[in-house]
Amino acid sequence: MDYTIKQVSERLQLPPSTLRYYDKEGLMPLLKKTDYGTRRYSEMDVCWLELVCCLKHSGMPLEEIKRFMLLCLEGSSTCEQRKELLERHKANILRQMEMLSRSLNTINFKLDHYDEIGIFHIDG
Repeated sequence: MDYTIKQVSERLQLPPSTLRYYDKEGLMPLLKKTDYGTRRYSEMDVCWLELVCCLKHSGMPLEEIKRFMLLCLEGSSTCEQRKELLERHKANILRQMEMLSRSLNTINFKLDHYDEIGIFHIDG
């Protein structure tokens, strides 16, 4: 079964303009189009877009996502390269999570002591 850009947009909560941009940037090399140029998304295309969204939302730049996609297209000979790329990205996510956790702890401390320290108090 094929999906329209509208159906994919609704399913993935992405504006059609983003889907067109991803296609234009070469992130959808297997995407089929009708004779009139209308995009037709397969279930595999949608699954790929879900991965693109995951990587993008977790901070991977589009150029790196495109690199990963090109490695996927090359087949099993690039398994190790893809794994290393994902391991590096995982390490970046873990660093971000640690930083966010520290920030959240600071904010929680400020909120817990808000009445004592006030909004404009800067610790020395």
